[in-house]
Amino acid sequence: MSINFSNIFTLSNLLDILVVWFIIYEVIVLLRGTKAVQLFRGVLVIAIVKIISIIFGLTAVSWLTDQVINWGVIAIIVIFQPEIRRGLEHIGRGSILKHTQNQNVENQKMITALDKAIQYMSKRRIGALITIQMDTGLEDYIETGINIDADVTGELLINTFIPNTPLHDGAVIIRNNRLAVAAAYLPLSQSNLIPKELGTRHRAAVGISEVTDALTIVISEETGEVSITKNNELLRGLTQEDYIKFLKDQLITKQDSVNKNFFTTVGTWIDKMNLKKKDGGKK
Repeated sequence: MSINFSNIFTLSNLLDILVVWFIIYEVIVLLRGTKAVQLFRGVLVIAIVKIISIIFGLTAVSWLTDQVINWGVIAIIVIFQPEIRRGLEHIGRGSILKHTQNQNVENQKMITALDKAIQYMSKRRIGALITIQMDTGLEDYIETGINIDADVTGELLINTFIPNTPLHDGAVIIRNNRLAVAAAYLPLSQSNLIPKELGTRHRAAVGISEVTDALTIVISEETGEVSITKNNELLRGLTQEDYIKFLKDQLITKQDSVNKNFFTTVGTWIDKMNLKKKDGGKK
């Protein structure tokens, strides 16, 4: 019985490519919308300069880029320590490999609690600012707030924003399906595109969306209007159906769809390769 080593080699290469593809894909998903994206753009520029210096024999430029690369590794670890830790925790929880049904259940509970609070405060024109951490860490802003660390419930959110109470001024930040802090300070946007009639809450919501990928819900105390900001976009005048659909798309459906699309693409690619092999065998 003879072994066809060429087939083994081909399958090994295919597996190697798929693993590398999957790793790159997951890194892009983790970094999407985070501050680390800007860093990798800089790394890409340095890499291009390094390649050019080698091609054209630019010794001084090559030496400088080597120094930047050597010390840059240490700088990256120091500057992006929170992101690196969060990424390793993400891998340790196994959420990279699959988005568990339990997580979906927890997110659905949080959406229900948010809906209850939004409906109550919107009808009574109680101003509110609720930020949900996505991929980018919000530690700098969490440190400015008052620690709560409690389950997210509609009643707790409502009581937090009742006027003239100690915690009503500022933002509530939700992290990992828990209400981390209240009365937190968010950066105010200086954009001239924000309508003049909108106040500090809306500017803070847009501001945090300019520097992170956080999702922020704003309730206007003048009109009761519900708005959402994310990725430097302000969605105003949302109905109950609108914001619930948006929250589900961001917190539940989106990750499942991404994973399913990835594995569907991989499966389709493998099927096509197998089909080509069969056709080649017939010929």
